[in-house]
Amino acid sequence: MRNYRDKDYLESKEGFMFCVVGSVHPEDRLISYLKYIPSEDGKWRGEEKNYKRIMRRYTMSNLKNTIQFLEDYPKYILDSSSLDVKISAVPISEIKTHHKPEEKLEQISEMENPDSLQQKSLDLAHAISEKSKVSLESIGVTGSILLDIHQPFSDIDLVVYGGENSRKVRKAINDLYKEEDNHFDRFDSEEISEWCTEKSSQFPISPEEAKIIYERKWGRGIFKNKMFSIYPIKKDREVSINYGDRIYHSEGLVKIRAIVSDTTESLYIPSIYGLENVDVIEGEETYDIESVGSYEGFYRDIAREGEEIEVYGKLEKVIDKKKGGDFHQVLVGSFEASGEDYIKPVSP
Repeated sequence: MRNYRDKDYLESKEGFMFCVVGSVHPEDRLISYLKYIPSEDGKWRGEEKNYKRIMRRYTMSNLKNTIQFLEDYPKYILDSSSLDVKISAVPISEIKTHHKPEEKLEQISEMENPDSLQQKSLDLAHAISEKSKVSLESIGVTGSILLDIHQPFSDIDLVVYGGENSRKVRKAINDLYKEEDNHFDRFDSEEISEWCTEKSSQFPISPEEAKIIYERKWGRGIFKNKMFSIYPIKKDREVSINYGDRIYHSEGLVKIRAIVSDTTESLYIPSIYGLENVDVIEGEETYDIESVGSYEGFYRDIAREGEEIEVYGKLEKVIDKKKGGDFHQVLVGSFEASGEDYIKPVSP
């Protein structure tokens, strides 16, 4: 039976729209962030009501604002002793509708008269499927299109299920960018400059560092003059741990430099990079830092195996109850870091 997955959407009884985060959740609720709420003057319009976007940008400061909003609805707040953080999480009992990306794409394919954005999302999925040889059943559409509240200004957000499929799609997309007359484009020089300026205002990086990251973000491009994003998602059988198998304890902030040893899990949220040759530059000297994990999608799949990276984030002691033993990791995307954490490839 299909479980709840990253980038699924949950509609609550109040009409709140939450986006599921990651693949590991408590038994009775889903870790998720609040993205849309009903609003008479909202720009996103459904058949019965309008919505406004409360999660305006995908940053920790914006996430913090959504949690503050939910303080008036405490049933959606989870003070997690396992994760050592207070987060938003939807009780399964409060879910009115579970929106599944793969089902929405199938529905669009069966429509007699899909609108322009729905048709483009379907065309994009077909083009990716054909080039990558990944079945269309392993692709879905999320975001406002999934919720039927999209507008002409909306982007296209696709998901790809499975690690092997995601790696095939990554290669296919990079190949499609190089081909001509296939409706796939990267940003032009002016758009790249604007993007880098925007990101350097949102994250503690320079425009030059943002450009290096942009060049590695294969899942963000343009198709038929419409911006799109692609998100790899684990299949249910690829999820190897359950909520509570690992206990996390915050131990302050650190800055490290290290060599990336494993990027297998960097495709997903959280993005996990295995590390070796770790050097602690600032903070508590710790000798068993094995990985860096990021809940900031900006740092998804942007480091390569064998290269040096610099990381600033929250040091966590991880107690592995399933395997026994413990280790440390650095977490990027925490409230403690106040938006100052980062992952940067180190220039040779």
